Order: sequence, then C-alpha cells, then structure tokens
Amino acid sequence: MKKRAPDLSAQIASSIRDAIVDGRLIVDERLPSEAELSAEFEVSRSTVREALKRLGAQSLIRTERGATGGAFVNHLRYEDAYAQHVTTSTLLLSMNSVHFATAAEARFALEAACVPLSAARRTPDHLATMRAEIHRQSQPGLSDEGFCASDVAFHRALVDGAGNPVLSYQLAGAVEAMQPLMNMITFTARSRSEIVSLHSRIADALDARDASAADATLSELASYTVTLGQTMFAKARSG
Repeated sequence: MKKRAPDLSAQIASSIRDAIVDGRLIVDERLPSEAELSAEFEVSRSTVREALKRLGAQSLIRTERGATGGAFVNHLRYEDAYAQHVTTSTLLLSMNSVHFATAAEARFALEAACVPLSAARRTPDHLATMRAEIHRQSQPGLSDEGFCASDVAFHRALVDGAGNPVLSYQLAGAVEAMQPLMNMITFTARSRSEIVSLHSRIADALDARDASAADATLSELASYTVTLGQTMFAKARSG
C-alpha cells in the first residue's frame, strides 16, 4: 500500500498553534510573513497559506491588509469557541454511540455544579430568559423542534447564570450537544407540562436564591429524563 504523504500545512498549523498555546506567540503579535514561514519550514508559500487558513478557521489568527498588515495572533474569546466546541461534542457523541444514560449522567452532573453559583449570581436577565422560555414551552402550537430549542435556551441561561465563562464554555457541549440528542430520543414520550412544571420550579428556586431546592428539582428532571430514555429503548426492543 502506498504511504500517504504527510499534510505539511496541518503540521505547520499545529506548530504555530503550539507556539500560541505555549505563550511563545502572544495576543496581537504579528506572525512572520508567508515568505519567512516558507523559508523556516522549507515549504511552498501555498502550503503556508493553507496552514494560515486552518488557523484562521479556528479563530487563532486574524489577517489584516495594508502596509502594516499580515497575520496576527487573535484574542480568542470563550464565545468564539462555543460553536466549535458544540460541533466537536456532537460529532464525538454521535460517532462513538454514547449510551443515553451515560450522556444524561454527564450532562446533569455538570449542570448541577452550576446550580449553587447560579443561585448566588444569576441576574434579572438570566431569570427573564428562563421565564420567557417557560412561557414559550407552554404554547400548544410550539413544534417539537421549537420546544427542543427552548429547552436548550432555558438550561443555557441556568448555566450562564453561574457567572463563570469557563463553566459556560465547558457546558456548551453538554447542554447544546447532549440535550438535543436526548430530546430526539424522548420527545414522543415526554410530557411537556411536566417539563414546564420542573423548569418553573427551578426558576422559582433560583429567583429565591435557594440552591438546595434548585438542585433537588434538577435531580427530579434528570431522573425523569433517564426514565423516559429507558421507556423508549424498552419499546424499541419489544417492537
């Protein structure tokens, strides 16, 4: 079998990425020119250009035009990395066929870590978002897709209410990747009114800054979700 040629642009991108992560290249620092990188790595300028495109796609660098332009190390924000994190988490879960109970256990355990912080730090805006989503979920004409999106938005507000961007980033995959997958399995069996009731109790507890009540209700929601999953899998096996 013919040996596959190494992807030089990927190797160069990885080398530059490592330099950014290690702090050898700092935020807003200008990278060497394409000609300089071409000479340093002993590759063509087109290969360097492809490597820079890879880094740009990851929001690690930005390109500026003009006499003082070039490629610069970007200031990567947590918000900029959310979409990529969610996509990676979704692919990881789907490709590895993670069991429903395993995904639910991980998601609710991670979310529970946010509850005490959210009870202490949530803002009126976080509560308003949760209340708005609860109202939306109560509408009889809401589609299953709309209910799922609202479900995600409710829990996103709970997580963001913790006021910790690192937790919000880490939980982006858990809430925005795991939850839609779980909703796909349970939507035909779930009771919307039951979920609305549990969401309302969580919001009320956070409004009262009662972390214990919010945690207990989130545990009820976790148990309800796992039971729904078990019911659906049992039906599939019997069918």
